[in-house]
Amino acid sequence: MKKISILLSFLLVASCGNSKKQSATLLELKVQKATLIDQIDSLSTILKSVESKISKLDTTKRLNVVTAVQAKNKLFRHYIEVQGTVEADQSVELYPERSGTITSIFVKEGQQVTKGQNLAQIDSSIIESSITELQTQLDLARTTFERQKRLWDQNIGSELQFLQAKAKKEGLENNLNSLREQAKKLKVTAPFSGIIDEIFIKEGGLAAPQLPAVRLVNLSKVHVESDVTESYLKTVRKNTEVELFFPSIGKKIKAKIDQVGNFINPNNRSFKVRININNSNNELKANLLANVRINDFQNRGIVIPTKLIQKDRLDKKFVYTLQKQGNTFVVEKRYINTTLNYDNESFIEEGLTENILIVDKGFRLVKANENVILAE
Repeated sequence: MKKISILLSFLLVASCGNSKKQSATLLELKVQKATLIDQIDSLSTILKSVESKISKLDTTKRLNVVTAVQAKNKLFRHYIEVQGTVEADQSVELYPERSGTITSIFVKEGQQVTKGQNLAQIDSSIIESSITELQTQLDLARTTFERQKRLWDQNIGSELQFLQAKAKKEGLENNLNSLREQAKKLKVTAPFSGIIDEIFIKEGGLAAPQLPAVRLVNLSKVHVESDVTESYLKTVRKNTEVELFFPSIGKKIKAKIDQVGNFINPNNRSFKVRININNSNNELKANLLANVRINDFQNRGIVIPTKLIQKDRLDKKFVYTLQKQGNTFVVEKRYINTTLNYDNESFIEEGLTENILIVDKGFRLVKANENVILAE
């Protein structure tokens, strides 16, 4: 480059010197100009050729600098993420079976009760009075029947009198049992052991079959219910592993699906799944929101970051990989097939092998067959 510049300067100086020595005409000057232009064009062509050769031989020219990650062979898990709610296996609102005035409430909210325990009493004074009256009649009927029976056993008296006494006694017994059953319906009792969650009635207030009296809850055993879209029917089965997270209390639980619904809801094209949970400390409450992750796929294979996967004009997926070549690396374009993506990772079905280098930072700036430098 330096020699070419000196030569051009020399030609210019020589031409200027000649023009001063000679009294050149206009024609001569134009001829000299044309000659100089031809020489400059010739030198420019030579210069370009030299620069091209320098570029090919120069090992210090600027190359793209990239980073790379290795394709890993590991266990890949894919999850379906849905929402669910906690349902208590035993949670009911108790309704009175008969109307009447509430005379007594025997429990308080938050109290632990046992199965069969009386929780509230509806006014039963009329029935109790009827029971007392009927009991008196029954006592007399039993005495009369016993006397008639003793006489009948001794062949004294008529059979008709004996049968009438027996029928009267049994009729009164049936009536008394019926009244006692009606009296039970004037009590609100616990169908199972649990905790009184809420009391809706008040002493002196009115009880009616259409109005709830008490909410009774047993949280020792609960389950989570969730709706899953029908497209996952093939992969979601009984005993499929799930991860439950309850954001309100920051609790995580690993469990398995205990039941898969057999009915597709036509409104949202989904089916229900049920996950049973042991809740011995009563930490989980009814209707608590749960984030449900269902493990519908897991397999060991090649896994890479999803962000490195690109698509060409034919919608084919590919990644740029690196092959060592002297002091640099050559970029290769590799087409791949992916199965599933989850948590920013993709499971590669074919196209890559373990530990192969994949261009990471700078993957959108390179192209196939380009030489690059790998940053440490």
